[in-house]
Amino acid sequence: MTEARPSPAIIAIGRNEGERLKTCLRSLPADAARIYVDSGSTDGSVAFAQTQGVEVVTLPPGTRFTAALARNAGLAALAGHPTEFVQVVDGDCELDAAWLDTAVAALVADPGLAVVFGRRRERFPDASIYNRMCDDEWNVPVGEANSCGGDALFRRAALDQAGGYAPELIAGEEPDLCLRLRTSGWRIRRLDAEMTRHDAAMTRFGQWWRRTERSGHAFAQLAWRHGAAGDPHWRREVRSMTVWAGLLPILIVVAALAIGWWAGLAIALLYPVQVVRIARRMRHRPGLDDRAAWSLAFHLVLGKFAQIKGAALFHWRRLTGRSGSLIEYKGPEAQRA
Repeated sequence: MTEARPSPAIIAIGRNEGERLKTCLRSLPADAARIYVDSGSTDGSVAFAQTQGVEVVTLPPGTRFTAALARNAGLAALAGHPTEFVQVVDGDCELDAAWLDTAVAALVADPGLAVVFGRRRERFPDASIYNRMCDDEWNVPVGEANSCGGDALFRRAALDQAGGYAPELIAGEEPDLCLRLRTSGWRIRRLDAEMTRHDAAMTRFGQWWRRTERSGHAFAQLAWRHGAAGDPHWRREVRSMTVWAGLLPILIVVAALAIGWWAGLAIALLYPVQVVRIARRMRHRPGLDDRAAWSLAFHLVLGKFAQIKGAALFHWRRLTGRSGSLIEYKGPEAQRA
């Protein structure tokens, strides 16, 4: 007789996700403890969640809404649910029907694992180059990992030991949590299994720009927060955006003024050269044709300017003592931006 798997609790978070949230909540198994944390939605998300029999937690008006705060609120609501494992999922993601069995089995088999995650796929990768970039971003290598994303199955004891998510972070909360878990001796693994289908719904350049700006804010904050003890990847990203979107433009202007326009132009050619280098490297990735590789390379280089804007925003807030608010690329706030 096959032993039943332990039933994990599930925490979904969202803000004005509309139909995406409906798809998300409908994908959650009804026999699990399901909690939906809402961050000030105005689209009827709370009412729909209640019709699905999901426990609803609403962050109070005036809250500085962040994913970290929402997930911590969901964890707090689990106090009355005796469960060994916790699945977190973003409200714009649909959970794969086979994922929980696979993920729970992995955590049961290896007590040293704090968290496992699988393949998060973009639901409509061909709808825009921006969706395609998301799908490529989610496709991380299978095996031991430094960090997970917003969808993952956690061992509750590890989450409790780490103290949950850092509430002051407006982005990058998962890499921060995973660093603390690894520092405590826990391990993280990406499983070779389907996990969720994500709906980025990015069809406009402005949405992609704001999302990339948010990533720059996250890299800058994580690098500043953890310093040399942090993930070297964060510091590399900060150096890269500083060089390509900060120092190089200054050097182009100085060379043009001090030597001549041709000198500035010669230095500016480093941008297309970098695009060519990245595109040639990306052409070898499975599922990427030449057109997609060129487009991704172009946007990765252009995105350095959005990232440095986000990094500058973080440091300005840090120096002025202002608290950070979400940098949204979907919903009413993003539409107005």
